[in-house]
This record gives sequence, C-alpha cells and structure tokens, in this order.
Amino acid sequence: MLDAVTALSRGTRCVYQSGMRRYIFLPILVNLIVYVSMFSFVLNRFGGWLDHWMNMVPTWLDWLSWLIWPLFVISLLVVVFFTFTLVSSLIAAPFYGFLAAKVETQVTGRKPIDDRNLTKTAIDAIGREFVKLAYILPRAAGLFVLSWIPGLNLIAPLLWALFSAWIMAITYLDYPMDNNKVSFADMRQRLSKRWWQSLSFGGLVTLITWIPLANLFLIPGAVAGAVLLWDDHYRNVHGDTRGITPQ
Repeated sequence: MLDAVTALSRGTRCVYQSGMRRYIFLPILVNLIVYVSMFSFVLNRFGGWLDHWMNMVPTWLDWLSWLIWPLFVISLLVVVFFTFTLVSSLIAAPFYGFLAAKVETQVTGRKPIDDRNLTKTAIDAIGREFVKLAYILPRAAGLFVLSWIPGLNLIAPLLWALFSAWIMAITYLDYPMDNNKVSFADMRQRLSKRWWQSLSFGGLVTLITWIPLANLFLIPGAVAGAVLLWDDHYRNVHGDTRGITPQ
C-alpha cells in the first residue's frame, strides 16, 4: 500500500519528467506571484497586527503574556498560511485539475472519466473551489474563535494541526476525484474511510507548504502524489467500481 512520503516522492519525480514539466509551469508561476505578494503584505503588517491583538489582552492577564504572545503568533501564522493556500488553490485550480488528469493518464494508463471540455473543466474547477471554501471557512472561523478562549486555547495548536492536515487532504485529493466525477460529499466519505492515509498525506503537504520557496516546486508533486493515492487507496474504497474505467 502506498504511503504519503512515497506518494509525494514519486509524484514529484513524475511531474519533473520530460514531457510533464510543461504542465507545471503555470501553477508554479501562479504560486510564485501569490507567495511574493502575500509575503510582502504580511511582512509590512505583521508587527502591527501582533501589537493590536496584544493590546486587547486585559491587564489582569498580563502575567500570562509569556503564553499568550506565542499563541497570537501561531494563530496569525496559521491565518496567513490558510489564506495563502486558499488563494493559490482558487487561482491555480484549473491548472492543478489538468495536471492531475495528465498524471493519471501517464501513471495508470487510464484517462479520467471526466468528459467535459477544457473550458467547462476550468469553470467547474473554480466552482468546486468555492464549494471547498464553503466547507472550510466556517470550521476555520470556529477554530479561530476557540483559539482565544482561555484554557481551550492551549489545545488549539493541536486542533489546528489536525484541521490543516484534513483540509490539505481535501484540497489535493479532490483534484483526481473531481476529474473522475466523485462528488464533494462522496470525496469526504472516501477520505474518512481511509482517515490515516488522508491525515498523513495532508499533514505532509502541510509541512511542505511551510518551506519557503521550495513549496512552490513541491506543490505540483503533491498534486501528482494525490493522483497516486487516489488510484491506490480511494478509487475503490466503497468496494465497488465507481470511477474505474476499463483499460
């Protein structure tokens, strides 16, 4: 059975092979533009945001400033991370979907069962990203609020880590599943049935997205790795043949 590290490693090698590299140029360019823009914006404002939130701490909690300050920093970093991930995914979704289809054809010998033309695929991919946002944002907002509740905020970093892993699994494994006409609800069920593979892959992708600049070149590998996991773990997770095309 394919594990997350092997999937990412094989996926990265796959997208940088001759004949595949042309499909990753635009996603990397999109991520680079978003990354540089967001990094510059955050760098200029991070200190002000941190001072603003620290000034809102009641004076009777000053003795806990040694704990509250790093929690503020972690929370702000998580918000920045999520914003970068969501924005780059929204913009690059059509390219990632196209890349996932090419990888699936090359690696498995099967074409995705998606019969949409390129224009409709691109439009639907953006629509699918908004479906993901509708699922992610309320949960992220609830977790963000919990991060400021005394006592509960002590476990917030762990909850954020698990939530990030789950969201990264949804984000990347959805590309091959969408290409194979797996609904968003069905996709989440498949991920839940293979929860360990989902969280381990999502956790690994979360880690690589935190690596400055290197993440730009590893993310296409994560898309390809998701295709490999789809074929190995999720394609027949219901014990039926949905999503399988004859070779």
